[in-house]
Amino acid sequence: MSREHVADLAGVSVGRTRPVAIMGVINVSPESFHAGSVRRDADVLATALAMVDAGAALIDVGARSTAPYLATEITPAEEAARLGRAIERLAAKLPVPMSADTCRPEPARVALEAGARVINDVSTLRDSAVARLVAQHSASLVLMAAAPVGAGRRAGARGGRRPRGRGPAPVVAIRKILAEGLRRARAAGIPERRIVVDPGIGFFRAVDVPWHEWDARVLVGLGSLRSLARPICVGVSRKSFIGAILDRPDTGDRLAGSLAATAIAVVNGAAVIRTHDVAETRDAVRVAERLRREVAR
Repeated sequence: MSREHVADLAGVSVGRTRPVAIMGVINVSPESFHAGSVRRDADVLATALAMVDAGAALIDVGARSTAPYLATEITPAEEAARLGRAIERLAAKLPVPMSADTCRPEPARVALEAGARVINDVSTLRDSAVARLVAQHSASLVLMAAAPVGAGRRAGARGGRRPRGRGPAPVVAIRKILAEGLRRARAAGIPERRIVVDPGIGFFRAVDVPWHEWDARVLVGLGSLRSLARPICVGVSRKSFIGAILDRPDTGDRLAGSLAATAIAVVNGAAVIRTHDVAETRDAVRVAERLRREVAR
C-alpha cells in the first residue's frame, strides 16, 4: 500500500499500515436487499452497540435501498425522516463515528445535522448539493463508483451473459469514474485527506461482461485503484455476485462467501470493509491482514 495516502474518516485513520477499519451496516429501510440487516427504530441502538463491541470502528446507517436491481423507491422526505430518527437515537450514545448512506441532499443535511460525520455517497457525488453539504459540515466522504445514469437498473436481479463489447476492463472503468468523483470533491472544497474510494461492488449491472464476473474482476484488480492515492473501502457483504457464484439466492446463506471475498479484498489492498456481520468479518480481516503483511515482505 506504499502509494496510498492515509484518510481521516471522522477521526478514524485508515490506509497504509493502519489496521483495516470495519464499518458496520445498519439499515432502517424495509426495502433493503438483505432483510437480516433491517432494524426497527427501537433496535437500532442495541444493534449498533453490539457491532462496536464486536470491533466496528464506524457505523453506517442506511434508510433507502440503493440496490440497482430492486424496483424500490421512496421520497427524499421519507428517507430523511428515517435517517434522522435513527441517527438521533445513536448520536449521544455511540462511541464511534456514524456514516449516513445517502446520495440525496435533504437526507444528507438531516443526517449531518443529527450527528453523522461521514457521508457514504453511492452516486460518485453527482449531486453538487451533497458535495457542498459535506464540505460545509467538514464531514468525511466514502466516494463510491456508480454506473452511468440509467444503466444500473436495466439488467435483472439474476443477471446473465450479455454480449461482450469493447469497453475498458472493469477496474479501468472504475478508476476513471472515481477519478471524476474526486475532481467533483475537490471542486466543492472537500479535502482529499477526508475521502476514501469504493469500487461499487454489486452496482454495475448493465455492463459488457456478466455482472458477477465484473465484480470478481474488480476485486482481483483492486490494487490498480491505488493510483488514485486514496484508501479503498470495499463492501461485499451478502452481495449478489456471491449468490451467483455459490448458487445461494437467499442473502441469509451468503456469510461464508462474504468472508472469503472480504479476505481477498483485504489482501488486495482494502483499508475499510463495510459489512453486515461485524464479529465474523473482524476475524476474516485480521487473518487476511496478517497474510498481506507476509506477502509484502
